[in-house]
Amino acid sequence: MNGKFFDLKKEKQDRMINAALKIFALHGYRHASTDDIVREAAISKGLLFHYFGSKLGVYSFVYDYSVRYIKLELSTTVDEAETDLFELMKQMELARMHAMRGYPYMQQFLNRSMSEDVSEALLAIEEKRNILNEHYDAIRAQMNFAALPRSVDGEKLRRMLDFTIKGLMTERFQDASFQPEMLYGEIVEYLDMMKAIVYK
Repeated sequence: MNGKFFDLKKEKQDRMINAALKIFALHGYRHASTDDIVREAAISKGLLFHYFGSKLGVYSFVYDYSVRYIKLELSTTVDEAETDLFELMKQMELARMHAMRGYPYMQQFLNRSMSEDVSEALLAIEEKRNILNEHYDAIRAQMNFAALPRSVDGEKLRRMLDFTIKGLMTERFQDASFQPEMLYGEIVEYLDMMKAIVYK
C-alpha cells in the first residue's frame, strides 16, 4: 500500500479511490483513462502520478485496497458457524453492501477484474486475487449442501444465485439513483423466494 497517499485527508483519498474504481469498473483496464480518473476525482494528473506513478500503479492500488476492505467486511459480517446456503449468501451481500456505502463501484470493479484480459494488469493483481478467492472459498466451504432436498444440486444452485446477484447489480448500476440498501433488499427478496421454492 502507498504510505504517502494515506497522509492525504480521508475525503481526498476516497474521492481518488472512488474515481478510479468507477472508471476501471465501467471501462476495464485496457480502456480506462487516467484523464477520466483525474476528471472524475477533480484533481490534477500530476497529483495522481505523484502517488501512483502510472495507470497500472492506480489499478494495483485500488485492487489491493478493495481486497483488504471487502475481506474486513466479510470477516466482521459472515458468521463462521452459519451453514445455511441462503443465510451465508445474505451475509456476504450484507458485507458487500457495507463496502458499497462508502465505495459504490467497489464490487463492480472486483467483478470486472475477474474478466480482465490485459496481461500486465493480471500479473499486478494475481496474488491479491488469489487471496480474495481463498476467502470466498472458505465461506463457501461452510455451506451445507446436504441440508438441501436430494433433487437440488447445491453447487449449481449457488452458482445460479451468484449469476442472479451479479446481474441485478449490473442492472441497478445503470440506474443513476443506485442505492446499496435497495440493491441488498432486492437480493434478499430473490434469496428468500428461491429458498421458499427449494424447501417447498
